[in-house]
Amino acid sequence: MSGHSKWANIKHKKTAVDAKRGKIFTKLIKELTVAARSGGGDPGANPRLRTAIAEAKNQNMPKDNMERAIKKGTGELEGIAYEEITYEGYGPGGAAILIESLSDNKNRTAADIRHILSKNGGNLGENGSVSWIFDKKGYIVIEKKAVNEEKLMEAALEAGAEDVREDEDNFEIITEAGEFEKVKEAMDKEKFIYILSEVTMLPSNSAPLEEADAEKIIKLIDALEDCDDVQKVYTNADI
Repeated sequence: MSGHSKWANIKHKKTAVDAKRGKIFTKLIKELTVAARSGGGDPGANPRLRTAIAEAKNQNMPKDNMERAIKKGTGELEGIAYEEITYEGYGPGGAAILIESLSDNKNRTAADIRHILSKNGGNLGENGSVSWIFDKKGYIVIEKKAVNEEKLMEAALEAGAEDVREDEDNFEIITEAGEFEKVKEAMDKEKFIYILSEVTMLPSNSAPLEEADAEKIIKLIDALEDCDDVQKVYTNADI
């Protein structure tokens, strides 16, 4: 599972870029709407909505925007019916690509994603072609210089973390998806500062890439994330 922290740093930087592009609010509004539709408008009883609200607050989304999106999801306001669709494929160097989307027109979305993959050295795969590589996990990344290792390890493992890993710069805390909030609360209690904190899809193996292919796959993922219908992109590329 090498390469996770490097990828976390790339995602962290890209999130700031996406915000400047005005993309992040559109994606968050879709997620708030679908989360409310699937699990109800009460964040206390809907973990997915609770996570979406936390991310929206983190991105400084106005409260009115959040409330409208949630009400569209619960049916209190008229809204667009988004469909959740996952696409699977391959990028440069044969790296696996998993793409989560929310769309009101799946034909358009499929065509857009196929075009982006093809244009950037990738291709769309069949259902099940790469999804087996990924597991849904809680994932928290904390800079080493910001914490005491012993204190971090103790707090994370006592709260139910599955594993704590490290590379040169960061600690990675891995949890079962259902334990993520509990572990995150323990990190919050200790006032640890994250680079990244989310429920995500982590690969069970990695695909080492040559530098040229690594640059291509970053460009591919940037193009995919720039698509309005794409919510999240995952890869097992070791970059």
